[in-house]
Amino acid sequence: MTIEHPVQLPPLENGDRLTRDEFERRYAAMPHLKKAELIEGIVYVASPLRYRSHGQPHLFLITWLGTYCAATPGVEAADAPTIRLDADNEPQPDAILRLSHGGRSRITADDYIEGAPELVVEIAASSAAYDLHDKLRVYRRNGVQEYLVWCTYDRQIHWFSLEAGEYQPLTADAEGIIRSRQFPGLWLAPEALLAHDLGTVLRVLQQGIATPEHQAFVARQQR
Repeated sequence: MTIEHPVQLPPLENGDRLTRDEFERRYAAMPHLKKAELIEGIVYVASPLRYRSHGQPHLFLITWLGTYCAATPGVEAADAPTIRLDADNEPQPDAILRLSHGGRSRITADDYIEGAPELVVEIAASSAAYDLHDKLRVYRRNGVQEYLVWCTYDRQIHWFSLEAGEYQPLTADAEGIIRSRQFPGLWLAPEALLAHDLGTVLRVLQQGIATPEHQAFVARQQR
């Protein structure tokens, strides 16, 4: 009689080099694990998240994006979704915005995002983090149109727009506001966000939502 023992998958470990399929198998076998990513074929497992450097900034960004989404039919937001970008890359960004119809991404039968959302948002400790290096190159190559990174220790916000295949920085105007090119009315007051002044962040966003450009964008999405 042959006794067969069930095959136990190895756990995900930082630095593992895996295919996307193998990464997904191991991730699914670790339901206690909240965040892991495959970037250029290398596994990154998130460390425990601190309150002021990640947890609270994450809430502020989700509130900002969720408020815009609520006022903009045809636009969807998600908190920390896994994204199937290509054979070597399956990131799990802090947040995304995507067009529900006519965009570059879709929702698969097994409920993953496949393809590039229009906006990806990440929270990083500093500009030395892989969010502004390896992941930036991955998002650019896969056609993510806008990429926002909040570096909490550096107290900097980097917002990029994809122009002719390269990321160009979006900068604040004379009023201190950064305005999305992909999502009309998505306005950000970066100094208020860095100061954790969520009230001002949302007031500025409401100003953007009230513009004719946002109203025209909503009308186009509803056709």
